[in-house]
Amino acid sequence: MKTTVYWTEDFPRPADLPISPLPETVDVAVIGSGYTGLHAALALRKAGASVVVIEQRTIGWGASSRNGGMALTGLKEEMPAVCKRYGEELGRAFWEWSLESIDHVERTIAEEGIDCAFERTGHILLAFKPSHFARFGEEVRWFHDVLGYDELAVVSRSELHNEIGAQGYYGGLLDTRSAGLHPARYVFGLAQAVARHGALLVEHTSLKALSRTRLGFRLVTSGGELNAREVLLATNGYTPDVVKPLRDGIFPVGSYIIVTEPLPADLQRELSPRRRMFFDSKHFLNYFRLTPDGRMLFGGRHDLSTSLDLVESAQKMQARMVEVFPQLASVPVTHSWSGNLGVAFDLMPHAGRVQGVHYALGYAGHGVAIASLLGKEMGEVLAGRRTSTLFAQINHPRSPITPYDRLYLPLVSAYFRLLDQVS
Repeated sequence: MKTTVYWTEDFPRPADLPISPLPETVDVAVIGSGYTGLHAALALRKAGASVVVIEQRTIGWGASSRNGGMALTGLKEEMPAVCKRYGEELGRAFWEWSLESIDHVERTIAEEGIDCAFERTGHILLAFKPSHFARFGEEVRWFHDVLGYDELAVVSRSELHNEIGAQGYYGGLLDTRSAGLHPARYVFGLAQAVARHGALLVEHTSLKALSRTRLGFRLVTSGGELNAREVLLATNGYTPDVVKPLRDGIFPVGSYIIVTEPLPADLQRELSPRRRMFFDSKHFLNYFRLTPDGRMLFGGRHDLSTSLDLVESAQKMQARMVEVFPQLASVPVTHSWSGNLGVAFDLMPHAGRVQGVHYALGYAGHGVAIASLLGKEMGEVLAGRRTSTLFAQINHPRSPITPYDRLYLPLVSAYFRLLDQVS
């Protein structure tokens, strides 16, 4: 078993991706080369602005090439809670925005000719307990009555075999709008599109300091200094403390994934006949799917830590995978890896401007589609083609304790485990 990312082994960073030296001056400096930063750069170039995308490692190195490849409807926070907190009008706007984010990914892939196995296979939320399933019917009615959304369907336990070859769940909630894709092909395809449109890509360069100037900002990096009229921080779960109020509003959570060797076609059909995206109803949830080449990808959280041993993680994840799919007991696991989610205290994405720096972050594991559209919108804000975005209209909770996540996340983990026991 390799402790490396399967996606980037299957599709490595293109050798011909144009990489540039750090420029001296640019209209907009984008920090972070994931979905957010690349979509922002694409929007800025289409508006005629000069752009540099600065990455501390290699292009797409973070969660954008490490995730499960699921473009899901909704946000991390449940929609009834969103509507209760912000009101039904804004709640409906957030929901419609989340649907548009998947459409935006699909359009971008088509417009830029990105071959990343995008497919609208839908997702199923699997009931881990009978009490969880009992709420699904009410949820379907709520989405119809409040959001006018009629693409949810309850799948009973007796019907679940048509969707998944597993016996341990008590039913499911199906949403056909969600999609799957190959994350590395997507992020590298975006990077090639950004370069093709004229943005500069800079690797192995980390942001060290940032200061205001008469014309904008002076950025001090490990590769030198540059001047920029505007700055967009697009670092999510890898956000540094260079702009302290941003770090005070986001903390990293580790998500861990394994994949098996490719499965025989008949076993693929048995496990996932419709090739859905799956995740369960636990707080410490598991998510899983078949990859485009027929491997079982199985991921989830252990204790929210970002630094678990990947061999130990794989052993725990494989044991859980075999609980779900006993058919995989003898199938080798080929890869184990992890990536950082960026989570805000209210489980919402956030965007806006602080200390003059624009930002977008807080996807909490739903970033494939959300980061894509929010990146585009923030690029349009910086280009003067948009005045704001929905996520700049809500309060972004911050706390000075946020950077000390290694102290408080174990307590949060214990709380979530307790909820999983008693819910």
